[in-house]
Amino acid sequence: MRKQRPDPVEVEEQEERPSKSQLKREMHALQALGETLIAMRPAERARFPLSDDMLRAIEETSRIRSHEGRRRHMQYVGKLIRKEDLTAIQAVFDSIDQEQEQRDHAFHRLEKWRERLIDEGDAAVDLFMAEHPDADRQTLRQLIRNAQREREQGKPPTSSRKLFKHLRETLSL
Repeated sequence: MRKQRPDPVEVEEQEERPSKSQLKREMHALQALGETLIAMRPAERARFPLSDDMLRAIEETSRIRSHEGRRRHMQYVGKLIRKEDLTAIQAVFDSIDQEQEQRDHAFHRLEKWRERLIDEGDAAVDLFMAEHPDADRQTLRQLIRNAQREREQGKPPTSSRKLFKHLRETLSL
């Protein structure tokens, strides 16, 4: 008797169906997302729209001690994440990244002001006071003089750090 051959699969069907490797890559990406969520502090994690099952699985992770048990649990977390709203989770990650970028930008602005104040002295203080009239001019000038003296003598930048802290407090950052 002859074996019957299966019907040929349409080319279009093959293109629509993801490969086994692609499915594994997606599964590992979801597990990595789960690990990221687990590594976060509870206050950070509270911003994410996660289901109760997912939150319980995340909390349970801290009790698992064995390597193999943790690996299986991470697979379970990956399975649960498939049911979550990934676009909403990604939106929260994007907003966290944007907030971090804004903090970095503000930090760099403060560093530039500090360097400018130390390098230029009273001329830069006048410009700073024009932008931020609520700043304490006397404290600012004292910190600048101390930082300039430290720089000239090659000492550690203690006053420069104090100046940065004062600028950060003045600008409420």
